Amino acid sequence: MSPTRTLARLLAPKTTVRAHCDLPCGVYDPEQARIEAESCYRIVEKYAANEDATFRARAIAIKERQADLVKHHLDVLWHDYFKPEHLATVPNLHDLFWQANKQVSKVKASVDLADAKALLDLVDEVDAAWKATGGPAKTRVAGRPG
Repeated sequence: MSPTRTLARLLAPKTTVRAHCDLPCGVYDPEQARIEAESCYRIVEKYAANEDATFRARAIAIKERQADLVKHHLDVLWHDYFKPEHLATVPNLHDLFWQANKQVSKVKASVDLADAKALLDLVDEVDAAWKATGGPAKTRVAGRPG
């Protein structure tokens, strides 16, 4: 093997990492989590209304994928947007995100509409926290549409 190839192999990254953005864009909005949580809710409704085993299996797989996206969007907000100084405005911030992420896990493991509704309610609380800390003005180019 040539010295150049050896050097390239030695310098090649050993771990691939992923980020919300390749460049910290500063755009954060709980609406992304809300849309995915609404999708979970609607999928649970459709699951309950359909007896076809193939449809139900697909619905479960899609619901779990959408729930993973809810968790991803919540994690991006938690890790990238919210800062220690936001605790003064939203003292229950840690518990709110803990509860929301636990609720995502319940939705993944359940076809109970009440679990999906509880997730929507928690995402709404995250949205209220985001708004209370100036999220729309700080993270959206022109605020949040209507």
